[in-house]
Amino acid sequence: MTTFQAIIIAIVEGITEFLPISSTGHMIITQELLGMEINDFVKAFTVNIQFGAILSVVVLYWKRFFQTLEFYYKLFVAFIPAAVLGLLLSDYIDMLLENVVVVAIMLVLGGIVLLFVDKWFNKPAKDQTIKYLTAFKIGLFQCIAMIPGVSRSAATIIGGMSQKLDRKTAAEFSFFLAVPTMFAAAGYKLLQNYQTISAENIDTLIIGNVVAFVVAMLAIKFFISFLTKYGFKLFGYYRIVVGLAILIMLAAGIDLNMS
Repeated sequence: MTTFQAIIIAIVEGITEFLPISSTGHMIITQELLGMEINDFVKAFTVNIQFGAILSVVVLYWKRFFQTLEFYYKLFVAFIPAAVLGLLLSDYIDMLLENVVVVAIMLVLGGIVLLFVDKWFNKPAKDQTIKYLTAFKIGLFQCIAMIPGVSRSAATIIGGMSQKLDRKTAAEFSFFLAVPTMFAAAGYKLLQNYQTISAENIDTLIIGNVVAFVVAMLAIKFFISFLTKYGFKLFGYYRIVVGLAILIMLAAGIDLNMS
């Protein structure tokens, strides 16, 4: 992996991680366009730079992130479903990740769902307090994102809106929930692949995390503003286009295998 490739991948990660458009699908297309060889270090890199994206949430919302213990208890309750299923289905999830057809189909189906979300959940409650049961239900929605191509942020935001949270509150809770979820997932994968990181490529990881951090901060600010004003429909159309693009490339015989 060259420094240029690392920067491009980190930019894609920073932009797509918190938008409801699936970072997995974009990683597949980007790596193919860059002609990258998908070796063990590249796999470790794409997971490790999530730490930079996580840090962007903490820094951007630091006054709200470091608050009462009850806030962390609710995050933990929301985190439990994905943590349990993630451990139980880790190998199966990895197998699905290598199935590009699944990623493409879920991008399209998820895009169709986003076209109608604003109509389905357009009556938020006056009280936007997130209760424990609400947090747990959002956590159940997060489990859907274990299917590659679904988008963790889309699943959790829709989960929040289904519990009568407004778009802004649901999106911000999704960002907060991303911190323990992504930290656990990235940390677990890093422990499995730490041997691929050496003195020769540690600088590449540092650059990737810094770029992902900066870009993710900008993406979050843009997304909150855009979502509050315009809703999900444009993201839905975009997902459909990306999913169809992957399917067309596969039909044309282009190898998009992630393994």
